[in-house]
Amino acid sequence: MTWEIVIGLEVHTQLSTNTKIFSGASTAFGAEPNTQADAVSIALPGVLPVLNKGAVERAIKFGLATGAHIAPRSVFARKNYFYPDLPKGYQISQFDLPVVGNGQLIILVPASGTRQAYEKAVRITRAHLEEDAGKSMHGDFHGMTGIDLNRAGTPLLEIVSEPDMRSAAEAVAYAKALHTLVRWIGICDGNMQEGSFRCDANVSVRRPGEPLGTRREIKNLNSFRFLEQAINYEAQWQIGTLENGGAIHQATVLFDPDKGETRMMRSKEDAHDYRYFPDPDLLPLDISDEWKEQVRTTLPELPQAKQARYVSELGLSIYDAGVLTASCEMADFFETTLAALSPNPSPASGRGEQSAKICANWLIGEVSAQLNRDNLDMAQCPITPQQLGGMIRRIADGTISNSGAKEVFRAMWTEGGDADAIIEAKGLKQVSDSGAIEALVDEIIAANADKVAEYRSGKDKLFGFFVGLAMKASKGKANPAQLNEVLKRKLSG
Repeated sequence: MTWEIVIGLEVHTQLSTNTKIFSGASTAFGAEPNTQADAVSIALPGVLPVLNKGAVERAIKFGLATGAHIAPRSVFARKNYFYPDLPKGYQISQFDLPVVGNGQLIILVPASGTRQAYEKAVRITRAHLEEDAGKSMHGDFHGMTGIDLNRAGTPLLEIVSEPDMRSAAEAVAYAKALHTLVRWIGICDGNMQEGSFRCDANVSVRRPGEPLGTRREIKNLNSFRFLEQAINYEAQWQIGTLENGGAIHQATVLFDPDKGETRMMRSKEDAHDYRYFPDPDLLPLDISDEWKEQVRTTLPELPQAKQARYVSELGLSIYDAGVLTASCEMADFFETTLAALSPNPSPASGRGEQSAKICANWLIGEVSAQLNRDNLDMAQCPITPQQLGGMIRRIADGTISNSGAKEVFRAMWTEGGDADAIIEAKGLKQVSDSGAIEALVDEIIAANADKVAEYRSGKDKLFGFFVGLAMKASKGKANPAQLNEVLKRKLSG
């Protein structure tokens, strides 16, 4: 019998406020240890928390973007546990009345092997506000552990999914879609290296149709690659344990990326272990319908809606639309380039669709590849949308060939400048004069009478031979479409 993997994710997103969730201390990353730990952060006696309105608005924004229920009243609770980087001995979080509940996220799982790409809805159980803990720095001080409380009190939105995912690929697709969304709506910078977006994966296995198995939680995964590796290893470990007659015990585990394996950290706590109770220093959080509607007006067009528009209005494939909306920077670059090409590229004039497809091909192909080679993100692209649009115009009107366009692109990337100036300076204009192309073809046919006879006797593959000779003779400048048309006509006799 086969095994079924069951996965739920808990994602901690650091909210993009300038100050902490219950105090005015800065949330900026990279400060010297303990320089941003104010009286509230280090829990000096007598201090009181004051809720950050910006953090609440970001939580509302997420709830609206995922079609979730926004609780008209939610409550903060104390989650009690003892750890060196938790100064109060408890974390202020939300338990039975979170601010956001019952949403969903539609994900596109990429094709793999023989399986085609498919869409799936992943339910979001809840998203609750809480404060982050500090950071333990092990072994940095003569073998001792140091405590940095700069992060203590940083606002988090913990997003908890239902156990709806059935493979590591689905979990990664969900995490990537969530990462795109929180950055898209501006509630989190998504920087995984700085810990702004990190995942805990709850993994269990079962025989199909049987009740859920015992889960183990993999903590603090800060890359999509590690998330995939950790889930795959953990699932196989659990299957192997059960098939060998062992039992799975609920536990919290860590993933060792160097060894590619999980290892037990501690037995898994349940809610009663934390002794949750309402925080007496914080009033219940009331969210009015008017406040929700005010936040709704700040939402941009969401990725899924933008994808659908690209497909219906611009004629792009679902795949291309998905890549172009993988980040707001990519989508903005695409739309700005289209605007530079035409004042109104989206209506169903064939020219608008053609421009959109050419633009999408360049962004997904050459631009993305060069960004990866140079280890840059879209915001650091050295070519502007106006420059790319200028080059695409010259492809569309036949001024340059595809090979010429690549040369223009390389020059713009390394040296700057606009497409027209580069085309002129490098002599890249295509020969589109029909008389000149016909004369060129006549010379090639006259010089290769034997090959012409072979072609006319049925050796159609020789057509490429003549194209090659013609392009070489024109130094690559002959307009390919015109050249092909003239060659076919002349060779047919």
